[in-house]
Amino acid sequence: MRLDKYLSEMGCGTRSELKKNIKSGLVTVDGVVVKDPGTKVAENSEVTYRGETVTYEEYTYYMLNKPAGVISASEDSREETVVDLIDETKRKDLFPAGRLDRDTEGLLIITNDGELAHRLLSPKHHVDKKYFAILDGKADDNDVEVFREGIVLPDGLACLPADLDILSVDTESETSRIEITIREGKFHQIKRMFSAVGMEVIYLKRLTMGPLSLDPDLAPGEYRRLTDDEISVLKSV
Repeated sequence: MRLDKYLSEMGCGTRSELKKNIKSGLVTVDGVVVKDPGTKVAENSEVTYRGETVTYEEYTYYMLNKPAGVISASEDSREETVVDLIDETKRKDLFPAGRLDRDTEGLLIITNDGELAHRLLSPKHHVDKKYFAILDGKADDNDVEVFREGIVLPDGLACLPADLDILSVDTESETSRIEITIREGKFHQIKRMFSAVGMEVIYLKRLTMGPLSLDPDLAPGEYRRLTDDEISVLKSV
């Protein structure tokens, strides 16, 4: 791989500015100053830029506890995105694997691995996703059965069967706390499903995606890199 491409992919700058800085002697490869941007380097080469080591990673994986009010996008000219929250890296190719609504919190994977994202989101793989929700309405066993059979929404959309677990019902406030597991991810799906049975979702948080669970130590807006074991189990989905 060309040296300027290596540095660019690791988010060190644009190709044009990197070429200029390489020619100015700001880069070393295996301890030697290199001034040719076209110098070939290997992924295991020891590269420094402006005195800091730049380690090459083909793919990067983060677990983010998405806060409410942030949009699930790679970039936006007016609003903060989930990728903006990943401030430990400057690489430009990160994106959210799937999306959560602006007001929905919880587990979101940020990566540049398109193949993994496709596997997690592909309808044919039916990757389970569990959510916690607070509902305006009193859920009951009939709702559990309706969700288990698969709801058909008023617009004709047929949803796959979903597992609804009623955690508690407050008869005074007429609210319910539930967990629901779905195997698809259509637009506003959970909100639309509950609306179809006469209830409104007033809080929603994703807890799991496939075999991966949200780290309870991550506060909203915090993130961490996935472990090698977590990456491995995701790739086995």
